[in-house]
Amino acid sequence: MANNKTSAPLTPAVLHILLTLSTKERHGYGIMKQVESDSQGKVNMGPGTLYGSLGRMIETGLIRESDKKIDPEMDDKRRVYYKITGLGQKALAAELERYREVVAVAKQKRLSPNTFMYSYGI
Repeated sequence: MANNKTSAPLTPAVLHILLTLSTKERHGYGIMKQVESDSQGKVNMGPGTLYGSLGRMIETGLIRESDKKIDPEMDDKRRVYYKITGLGQKALAAELERYREVVAVAKQKRLSPNTFMYSYGI
């Protein structure tokens, strides 16, 4: 049976944070800027959402604070870096599979973002 922490759907904030941390360790501000960049400016995560999510993700074991500083000479000593855990990788993989399944159903129904734009004046 799948672990609830890895099989439960993720919030959009948690999904974006895990996607960002899947490639390298980052500090909070770096996560915010990378999410904004990855989403081409469509997702702007404020500090309250970010740090609230990071705290919950640490509690549930999806991420942890990193032991190392990426560049100790350039970084503020107070800056905390975060790292995705094995559990976080599994949760991200499960979420990406959920999205893959949703996209497959949409394709099967011949739906796309443009499907409804003209019908409903969007």
